[in-house]
Amino acid sequence: MYFCLCNLSFLEIWYTTACIPKAIGVMLDTSQTISFTVCLLQLFFLLSMGATECFLLAVMAYDCYLAICQPLHYIFLMNSTFCTQLALLSWLCGFLSVSVLAVLISRLSFCGHNVINHFICDIDSWIALSCAKMHLIELATFINSFIVVMVSCTITLVSYIFIISTILRIPSAQGRKKAFSTCSAHLTLVTIWYCSGIFLYVKPSAQKSLDLNKTINIFNTMVTPLLNPFIYTLRNKEVKEALGKIIRGM
Repeated sequence: MYFCLCNLSFLEIWYTTACIPKAIGVMLDTSQTISFTVCLLQLFFLLSMGATECFLLAVMAYDCYLAICQPLHYIFLMNSTFCTQLALLSWLCGFLSVSVLAVLISRLSFCGHNVINHFICDIDSWIALSCAKMHLIELATFINSFIVVMVSCTITLVSYIFIISTILRIPSAQGRKKAFSTCSAHLTLVTIWYCSGIFLYVKPSAQKSLDLNKTINIFNTMVTPLLNPFIYTLRNKEVKEALGKIIRGM
């Protein structure tokens, strides 16, 4: 669990670094311009790390499944080697899945105004500026998003079906409470992340709802990374004990 959380924390440091400084500059009217290359790089890293987070959340759901449904075999099934392989596979699949989209977008031709209707270089606001035909890239975006989001979401959903069914069979209320507390933080994060991700990307075209997309995107780029430390640390007994020691020592 802690290894997965380290990967998630490392990912979100770079995820927020890729978008928040520029977004603040846009909102404060101190940095309103961005070059084509930088915008493309921002788009690539945002989508890649977003896809990676989907896969990492699926890995964490599988980890919760093993911890609750296979507790006696957990240490053998989820050993350090296998955990490292799952994390590396998540990073690799996340970046490779967006590479094709990045290549297609880099070849778009632009004409007319060059004002991006967003505070970051999001794919929908980017292709809205192009004067080329959008059918191919919109289809590629939809297929890529469907595969990444729905496959990882399906793994997560199936894991939680087994988790919940196992928890409900625990005879004692204290045991059910303890088991549910193991995965409640992850379930909260998954709900926020996938609801916003499915709305933003798993649909044929989003150019007609760019203003709404900006609002929903705030959850992915700002709210979710901000909530994650609180969601996980406040549900963690060891962290609360360490925090209590610090407070009592002051």
